[in-house]
Amino acid sequence: MKLFYKTLLLCVFVSAGTAQTTVDNVIVAGEKRADAGTQAQKNIERVADQAADLLAEYKSVSKEVEGLKVYNGLIKKQLDNQLAEMQAINNSMQNISLIERQIVPLMIKMIDSLEQFIELDIPFLLEERTDRISNLRSMMERSDVAQSEKFRRVLESYEIEADYGRTIEAYKGTADVSGQIRDVNFFRVGRISLAYQTPDGNYSGAWDQGQNSYVELPSSEFKSHIKAGLKVAKKEVAPDLLVIPVQAAVEVK
Repeated sequence: MKLFYKTLLLCVFVSAGTAQTTVDNVIVAGEKRADAGTQAQKNIERVADQAADLLAEYKSVSKEVEGLKVYNGLIKKQLDNQLAEMQAINNSMQNISLIERQIVPLMIKMIDSLEQFIELDIPFLLEERTDRISNLRSMMERSDVAQSEKFRRVLESYEIEADYGRTIEAYKGTADVSGQIRDVNFFRVGRISLAYQTPDGNYSGAWDQGQNSYVELPSSEFKSHIKAGLKVAKKEVAPDLLVIPVQAAVEVK
């Protein structure tokens, strides 16, 4: 009876130890699950934070994309406008090339006409005027002078010739006086009169367009008038009424 009691007691002790081990295991397992849950929560929070960051980045990138779309649209419009301008410039250049091809013959004709006009005009400043024509012809052959500059120079020459018809002038030159080439003082009034007088005043004359030569004038009649005209042209005296030799009108039948 005593032996049985001991055996039973041992069994009870063994059962009690086993129960204690199970509880500890449960506690440990619970702690592990708690730790795992905590870690999982942290992982969830980290993923949530990453998702929030990605969402914010997506929104930021979306705004940038929208901005780039607007910018690209503006750039496209600018490029389209530039292409249109380039096309317009190209068309203008083609038109300019056409105009240049047409204007060169026109300028040559204008120079020819001006040269012919000078040849038919009274022969004042003849060397200066013919040199101007020669310079124009030389200029037309130069490739380093723009067509616009050439045209400007041609028009300028026309303006100079036009101004001669509205001015009076005194200048020195030479003339055939009584069969001799003499130094004289020329007096020009527009294109209606070109007279001369020798420095000593002994000879006076005027250009006769009909005879295409100079003719002598009576010194007694024109000496003082031409002398006065020379002073007015040189601005040595105030302008005054002048008597000038003018070719008589010829009746055309």
